[in-house]
Amino acid sequence: MKLKAIHIKITYLLMAFIGIGLTCNAQQEPQYTQYQYNTMTVNPGYAGSQGHASIIALYRDQWVNIQGSPRTISLGVDTPFKLFSGIGLSIVKDELGPADETYFDANYSHSIILNRYGHRLAFGLKAGGKYLSVDWSKGTFKDPDVAFQENIKGRFLPSVGAGIYYYTDNAYLGLATPNILKNEHYDAIQEAVASDRMHLYFIAGYVFDLNNSLKFKPSTFIKYVNGAPLIFDISGNFLINEKLHLGLSYRWDDSISAILGFYISPRLHIGYSFDYSTTNLTNYNDGSHEIFLKFNLIPRLTKIKSPRFF
Repeated sequence: MKLKAIHIKITYLLMAFIGIGLTCNAQQEPQYTQYQYNTMTVNPGYAGSQGHASIIALYRDQWVNIQGSPRTISLGVDTPFKLFSGIGLSIVKDELGPADETYFDANYSHSIILNRYGHRLAFGLKAGGKYLSVDWSKGTFKDPDVAFQENIKGRFLPSVGAGIYYYTDNAYLGLATPNILKNEHYDAIQEAVASDRMHLYFIAGYVFDLNNSLKFKPSTFIKYVNGAPLIFDISGNFLINEKLHLGLSYRWDDSISAILGFYISPRLHIGYSFDYSTTNLTNYNDGSHEIFLKFNLIPRLTKIKSPRFF
């Protein structure tokens, strides 16, 4: 009973964090098309959920040929810790116009087993911060006076986030907020440093075994940003012979994406996606590219039935 009471208190605490975040004003965090392979950046409860250590590196070049368009590099490392915990480290460097934001976050998750099938519910916390730099001499400005503002060099802004992540062998469901603290970010529309807006992330997916050589995984990612339109992604991916994955993704009123990936071995996974804009931006850019490389640090004596599809 004591254990159950502790988990109930943790749940209330996480929900309180998310509730506090709903009152904040905000920014756009870096976005990803292949979020389902880079899940710890979306939800800290994912840390350690794979059952083995992993390292993932991702690069995203958004809206190619638009000056000052977003470029993102991320590195994530996570591993199980003892029987019911996971830890991880996430580093993200995001460039947009004259601004450079570098995020450092430590992630911790603690899970409970819900039933005899081994379904788990993980409670995640993340803490860290970002370094914000803005060089106003870079880029083209609508307001010439902007170029004469005082530059910002490596301003540190702390962050605290939380998440809940439910998962089984073939399904997952998660809710998280990356930061409940009110900080600053560069606003490309206003051409100014503005207050953060709260972000709330919802993710879900399910893997269907169609036959011995084909799996299908529909998934969704919904991003709520206070004061901004809802961002809604839906995707479908096929895993063929446990080697090749192919898929399509649609981001509401934004883009259509093609996704391609290879399991070179159970320990090495590489993926690529291309986004084609469905808005007026398509007249000014050549799409967005995203590539990731993931290493699964699986003990050699461990037998793997099939690669993890999320």
